Amino acid sequence: MNVQKNIELAKNYIELSNKHDLRRIETMFLGEATYHSAYFGEYKGSVAIHEMMLSFFARYPDVHWEVTNYRPIGTDGVEFDFLMTATDAAADEPVRRQGRECIYFEPDGLISRIEVYKANE
Repeated sequence: MNVQKNIELAKNYIELSNKHDLRRIETMFLGEATYHSAYFGEYKGSVAIHEMMLSFFARYPDVHWEVTNYRPIGTDGVEFDFLMTATDAAADEPVRRQGRECIYFEPDGLISRIEVYKANE
C-alpha cells in the first residue's frame, strides 16, 4: 500500500477518535485485528476492540489526542507521538499521557494491528 495513503488513514483514525465517532472507527478494523496498549492491555478481534473503546470513551468522555509527526513504518505502518488529555469520569480527575502509537494496515486499508507505548518505552 502507498505510504502516504497509510498516513492519511492514520490521520483519519485520530480525527474520528477526537470526534468520538466509534461507529465509524469500528468499521476501520480487520475482523482479526489486535490492539495492544501499555496503558489498557491487549485485545484480539474487532468486537473486543470495539467493546474496549466503548468502555474507554465512557471513562474518558472528553478525551482528546494531539498528534505530531506521522512517520511511516515500512510499507504497512504508521507511527506517531501523542499527548492524550481527558477527565477520568470515575475519579473526576484530569489525565495527561504521552506516548507513541503504531498502526498497521492491510492492503485494503483496514487496521490489522495497533500498538500503544508509554512515552518512556
